[in-house]
Amino acid sequence: MKSLEDILNTVKEYLPDADLDLIRRAYPFSQQLHQGQDLPCGLPAFSHPVAVAELLLRLKMDVPTVAAGLLHDVLQKEMVTSAELRERFGDQVHMLVEGLTRINNIIFKRGEERQAESFRKMLLAIARDFRIILIKLADRLHGMQNLSCLPDAQQQRIARETMDVYAPLANRMGISWMKSQLEDLSFQHLYPDEYAELNGKVMAFKTDACDQYVQRVKNELHAILAKQGIDGDVSGRSKHIYSVYRKLQRQKIDLDQMYDLIAFRVIVTSVRECYAALGIVHAEWKPVSGRFKDYIAMPKANMYQSLHTSVIGPYGKRMEVQIRTEEMHRIAEEGIAAHWMYKEGKTTGSGEDKRFSWLRQMVEWQKEMDDSLAVTTDNHIDLFPEEVYVFTPQGHVRELPKGACPIDFAYAIHGDIGHRCVGAKVNNKMVSLKTELHNGDVVEVLTSPHQNPSKDWLKIVKTSKARNRIRHWVKTQEREKSIEVAHGLLDKELRKYGKSLNRTLNEPVMAEAAKDLGFKEVSELLAAVGYGKLSAGQVISRIVPADQLRSHRSKLSGLGRVINKIRKKPSHSAIRIQGIDDVLVRFAKCCNPLPGDDIVGFITRGHGITVHAADCPHLLETDPQRRVEVEWDEGSVSSRSVRINVYCHDQKGVLAEITSCITKCEANITSARVNASSGSKGLNEFEIDVNNVDHLKEVMAALKALKGVYRVERVRERRG
Repeated sequence: MKSLEDILNTVKEYLPDADLDLIRRAYPFSQQLHQGQDLPCGLPAFSHPVAVAELLLRLKMDVPTVAAGLLHDVLQKEMVTSAELRERFGDQVHMLVEGLTRINNIIFKRGEERQAESFRKMLLAIARDFRIILIKLADRLHGMQNLSCLPDAQQQRIARETMDVYAPLANRMGISWMKSQLEDLSFQHLYPDEYAELNGKVMAFKTDACDQYVQRVKNELHAILAKQGIDGDVSGRSKHIYSVYRKLQRQKIDLDQMYDLIAFRVIVTSVRECYAALGIVHAEWKPVSGRFKDYIAMPKANMYQSLHTSVIGPYGKRMEVQIRTEEMHRIAEEGIAAHWMYKEGKTTGSGEDKRFSWLRQMVEWQKEMDDSLAVTTDNHIDLFPEEVYVFTPQGHVRELPKGACPIDFAYAIHGDIGHRCVGAKVNNKMVSLKTELHNGDVVEVLTSPHQNPSKDWLKIVKTSKARNRIRHWVKTQEREKSIEVAHGLLDKELRKYGKSLNRTLNEPVMAEAAKDLGFKEVSELLAAVGYGKLSAGQVISRIVPADQLRSHRSKLSGLGRVINKIRKKPSHSAIRIQGIDDVLVRFAKCCNPLPGDDIVGFITRGHGITVHAADCPHLLETDPQRRVEVEWDEGSVSSRSVRINVYCHDQKGVLAEITSCITKCEANITSARVNASSGSKGLNEFEIDVNNVDHLKEVMAALKALKGVYRVERVRERRG
């Protein structure tokens, strides 16, 4: 166990100008709090925070982080209050310890890989500072080194959590040595038999002859590089056990077929020397086709940079060679922790600045902290800014988009839970359904069998799943209402012929009528009647025998016959709707379509069909299910009112020429408004009757040809 002086001396080596007061106070304070307590392995409890601090020293972390490592468990074990910790050691140490405590209180529920990935993302999102994650990784690594002291079931749970969550996190943070140790220790406890067998084989492989081979290759590599003026540091290393195991499993090979069990690493001083050394190695030994990777030009997402190549080395054996600079090697070992040396001013040059700028971009570095800690730290990160990670009461993680509310969460659990959602508790407190959820929230949904979705929910939900389920429910309800309306309309008409709808629905004639009118089911026909797509008369004419229809018509009074004739007259709208010409039609005021415009009908319950121009913005916002094909009746002649604006120079006689031109084009002026501006320009607004779009174009072209008129435009939206 390192002494206080050992820790202080180590920090001085990489931060010679640092103020070490926090560490001087944290060490004895933590020692006092852990006095008289032992770890399950029998060591003093204080040895654990000291070991965590040692691992942080290896990462060359700053003074507050090392102090937080010494104090990392004091809040979780309730050895001290949060207020006292802040008062004694300041905001920064308090924030780090509190953040770690929050993470330690989260229980990982093992599930599929997606659940583990969500858990990892959530930890990164909850950690307000990446140093919290580094402390947690150090805490977990020392715990894994002493895991054998715990009961078997606990060993399995912790080892699985480490393999699924923390080893990948260490890899994501770019700390290769920590990732390797976490994987090997997890593998040892999860699969002890496989570990023992493979470890024995690997140790047997590393014989004296193997050591001699490694030494020979190192000497040869160093010699050929020196001959070309490159003073490179050459070393040999073996893959860690779990990495070997995964490769054997993935490639389905035996250990003696694995050519890169021993890899050689060459460390040089510059990127230029990296590529020069690569050429020298390839010139000396034949490269293996397809085994070259350039991670310098194309770095990994965790900042890793190196050249990898495989060659046929001495004795005809394949071997892997990795070539990198000293700085690349440091970042490969320390990963994101290497940012500290940059931050503390220990590296210089624009190249370094670009390197860490790239790091921040790759991990989606967020803006600096905007709270009270902004003065003391700028390491606030949000690796997943568009997502939030929340818990079910059972501890399962759910991934939702940023801005999601409890309704989104309810639908993420199950569609029926979303439909029946009446309220929610977030962190055991009642909240509004509009409340925005945040990382780490525990959300409980309250339901009622009498609750139904509200159309207003569509304005606040963020997930497509919630939006689609709500829309589907709304459409289903509207369809049911439409069928109910159709029941009333058809039953009323059928009673005129001595029939009832309930009885007729069970007769074959109803299914035949639906088929004749283009519907697969009778329910679809009824919905169409309720929506207004079909008139009740069209259905009646197919389910009531022809002789009954004729008999009924003959009984109509004189007035009835007149009304019937009026109904049969073509509509003044001159619109045909999918071959039907007896449906109530009106034109949308928002776009005021003219004959010749591309048009689309929209079914408005109780108001028939509203006809829009096909490019009308308001139409695009409507329900596509309620749109119908409509077309102009070319056999009908009718006029439509349209507004035009005529822009002209304010000169004598121009208004008379404009009105005369419109009249000559056989368009009737129904209203006019004349406006003159101070800039000798005028705006004339006319409402005219035209036959169709072509007629309007003719009028507009004639107006544009007039002297003094410089612009003519159609105004879509009508007044009133």
